Amino acid sequence: MKWSKLIEVYGRLNAELIESYLQAHGIQTALFQEAVGHHVYPTTVDGLAQVQIFVPNEDLEEACILLNAFEQTPNHYKEIL
Repeated sequence: MKWSKLIEVYGRLNAELIESYLQAHGIQTALFQEAVGHHVYPTTVDGLAQVQIFVPNEDLEEACILLNAFEQTPNHYKEIL
């Protein structure tokens, strides 16, 4: 299975929120973050808090649509993206 990067967000918590949303809609996800960025005391210097969210190539279009809907949801914290 080949994967494509869907989005890059700031912070593991924000990435896990989007991951849960996508998985609830049947889309597999994989998160990638630099190892130093998610220790007990998270590092936020030079983009180390950035988390990339990947989805299977065949689900990329649907994931983009879902992500757009997620961003448009009222009460959503826009600053995470």
